[in-house]
Amino acid sequence: MSKLNRRHFLVTGLAAGAAATIPSTAAHAEPDPDPAAESARTLASRGLTTDPFTLGVASGDPDDGGFVIWTRLAQQPLAEDGFGGMPQRPFAVQWQVYSDERARRVVRSGVAVATPEWGHSVHVELDRLSSDRDYWYRFRVGPYVSPLGRARTAPHPLSYGGGLSMAFVSCAQYEHGHFTSYRRLAEERPDLILHLGDYQYEYTRNTYTIPGGNVRDHEGPETVTLAGYRQRHAQYKADPDLQAAHAAAPWLVVWDDHEVDNNWADDMPERPEEAPAFPQRREAAFRAYYENMPLRRTSIPRGVDMQLYRRVRWGKLANFHMMDTRQYRDDQGCGDGYKDCPASVDPSRSIAGAEQEAWLIDGFHRSRAQWDILGQQVFFAQRDNNAGPAKVTSQDSWDGYVASRQRITQGWIDARVRNAVVLTGDVHAHWASDLKLDYDDPTGPSVGSELVASSISTGGDGADSDPATHPFLAINPHLKFYNNQRGYVLTKIDRHQLSADFKVVPYLREPGAESYTRATFVVEDRVPGVQQTYLRPLDPSALARRVSVDDTVRLETERP
Repeated sequence: MSKLNRRHFLVTGLAAGAAATIPSTAAHAEPDPDPAAESARTLASRGLTTDPFTLGVASGDPDDGGFVIWTRLAQQPLAEDGFGGMPQRPFAVQWQVYSDERARRVVRSGVAVATPEWGHSVHVELDRLSSDRDYWYRFRVGPYVSPLGRARTAPHPLSYGGGLSMAFVSCAQYEHGHFTSYRRLAEERPDLILHLGDYQYEYTRNTYTIPGGNVRDHEGPETVTLAGYRQRHAQYKADPDLQAAHAAAPWLVVWDDHEVDNNWADDMPERPEEAPAFPQRREAAFRAYYENMPLRRTSIPRGVDMQLYRRVRWGKLANFHMMDTRQYRDDQGCGDGYKDCPASVDPSRSIAGAEQEAWLIDGFHRSRAQWDILGQQVFFAQRDNNAGPAKVTSQDSWDGYVASRQRITQGWIDARVRNAVVLTGDVHAHWASDLKLDYDDPTGPSVGSELVASSISTGGDGADSDPATHPFLAINPHLKFYNNQRGYVLTKIDRHQLSADFKVVPYLREPGAESYTRATFVVEDRVPGVQQTYLRPLDPSALARRVSVDDTVRLETERP
């Protein structure tokens, strides 16, 4: 940061009332003792000897009047005790929001309190800002000033706005490669980024390995304690590519399994023998997740519960229904993996829980948006890997909860949702598919569209192939595209169509790879299903490469 900008922050910050210790009415500090009871001397920056903004900044959950801005203080982010090398006392953190990228025009400012009880994290909820425009923000504590972040407000509820550039991502295993896709995503400067789960992984080093060996190592043991989860989140947040993506745009985040434990379901961990201690692990994971994400106060965890499913409105253009398919699901009926499982069609079972299903269907009926978009974790469309009469599907996906999927699909049909689009992560590959009410009738009408983002890094470099050669596409004709490279999906949404570029990077073992568009699919207004408009020619070295059913099962389930 230039001396001029640093001086401007200090002068305007003091003029805005940095000596006051009560956050402005537009801000929400952590649920701790009233900051007014703390003296300015107590909240001063004594004890800070190095820059505490090692984890960067982030924004999230925008509406037409504001958004959340976030940071977490950590002088030594990988400290084993989970406190990031911070003294065990509160710190006053000044924040400012600007209307210009050069940070010269302050439109909001205040002071929030970072406490050790909440990992010295800060969540400030902004309101009364102008709709449908960019803002910038940063933080200060003592002489230290954070990086500058960009956020954006949603359009007014009665406006479509000027269109939406939205990207979505999932599955970033730190050990498997560099976070190059985050860097390339930041350079796209989207209006909004959705993270659909597996933001971090719980394993200790070299437990989840890729062919040729891992690229980087996790610090610490497998995450089961609050200190462990804080340390792991800090290791990920310290990555400069991830910091760049957080600073580039507001995020909407939901978790999948690895933020807690592989393939967990409600109160059941992956290993049944660990069930007695799982509530404590879940509580620790939830608390650390909130501390490290730009979430509103409605998501503050209450013990083993955390309200993560929510609805975010982008004017009249889109409703984002952000789902939680882990916390309320019935346990997998026949364990994990691809199986012909009778329990998968049991009408009493749900992947979302009855309350969330009802909330979602009610949202469909209330919606007047052009696009209703489900941001969720696991594969929604049917993927049968058996060409014969038996139906062999992944029990950790919606295929393991067929009745739940049918209720939700019927829900948006009955509500006459104009355009239903499901966004998905988890499976470490790009996919595009049409959605059906009855997948056993391939001639039946399409009723929605699904777009699936590959991983940021999980699985390592990956490999390209001719998508038409994947056997799943022949067995399941509603599946239209497959690619096993790493990357993200960048969409452009307006009143007429949703266009999705499947972006990939060729390698992750070394930093610096460039991204390119492997394929583009379009969903037209009132035309359910995906239409391919661009497919990059395959590299000659991959022309002979085919994907087998065994390859797909291995890629998706090759975890300890």
